[in-house]
Amino acid sequence: MLNLKTNIALLKGDGIGPEIVDSAVAVLKKIGEVFGHSFNFTAYPIGGEALDLTGVPLPEETLKGCLASDSVLLGAVGGPKWDTLPGNLRPERALLGIRAGLGLYSNIRPAKLFPALREASPLRAELAEKGFDLVIVRELTGGIYFGESGRRTGTNGPEAYDTECYSETEIKRIGRVAFKLAQKRSKRLTSVDKANVLESSRLWREVMHQLADEYPDVAYADLLVDNAAMQLVKNPAQFDVMVTSNMFGDILSDEASQITGSIGLLPSSSLGDGTRGMYEPIHGSAPDIAGTGKANPIATVLSAAMMLRDSFFLEKEAKTVENAVANVLNCGYRTADIAAGKPAEALSTAEMTEKILDKIGQ
Repeated sequence: MLNLKTNIALLKGDGIGPEIVDSAVAVLKKIGEVFGHSFNFTAYPIGGEALDLTGVPLPEETLKGCLASDSVLLGAVGGPKWDTLPGNLRPERALLGIRAGLGLYSNIRPAKLFPALREASPLRAELAEKGFDLVIVRELTGGIYFGESGRRTGTNGPEAYDTECYSETEIKRIGRVAFKLAQKRSKRLTSVDKANVLESSRLWREVMHQLADEYPDVAYADLLVDNAAMQLVKNPAQFDVMVTSNMFGDILSDEASQITGSIGLLPSSSLGDGTRGMYEPIHGSAPDIAGTGKANPIATVLSAAMMLRDSFFLEKEAKTVENAVANVLNCGYRTADIAAGKPAEALSTAEMTEKILDKIGQ
């Protein structure tokens, strides 16, 4: 049985964040009932919510609360209300701070096309029929998002700059995560870079080649990021595990989400060297539908399943959640984003959550 003192920090955030986190909490509580576990939840402010309450996007109390927890469940941050704030006060800045503060350097983003949603995918029918099941491993605490940035006066007047910088240590660390994950899957790894232009990518490629010698059982390949973007929509089934930098991973994983049929389906985990992780859907706060009941809770529910597996080592429980989601989709239940031209039949956030809970209880 799971330790009864297991604590989960909830960072509901902005927009649809509170709605989808509540759905995932309901699923975790149901898992606790079915399997005899106990999860304790404590909510902390982050993003725009925290700005309104405290004047900063990541209060010290929130970071301390997450550090004291066994794992973290995050909704989403941001919205037009805070778009005019300076960069250091934008809600999104909290994400960089929480990742760095918790030492979460690897972001695992699975992208799978559910057979029941093939028609919702924008891929050609023959590609959707093949399906795909890939994982993007994104370096999370380095690169251009954490490099030196600022504004200055240049030869053509005011200019802004952001610096891409990676150390050999950072590349090795994320590379080993990707190689080990590939060993657990089909032993294929693609490293994505821009080594034909960027010096940081040339170092990335050199280090990844060194690591490849340590994992002879993994078939390794390099791919330039522009080609990777094209290949993802041309034939996603060719990929199994992909590893790349912070910015490239951010962009490619969003592209991968769209070919699954909806960005509302994809979960993610952010992990460091310990068992505590931060789990979140890869989509944003969607302020245009906040409070309308149109949000798809599946990505956040599947993020909770990743938490059960990766932080708490509850494989059976994680699989139960994932099977419940698949069964609900197989039964034809849909939220608005995956309703395939039948919005009148779409379920609300709460209704979809109830369907998933029903399947867990069966």
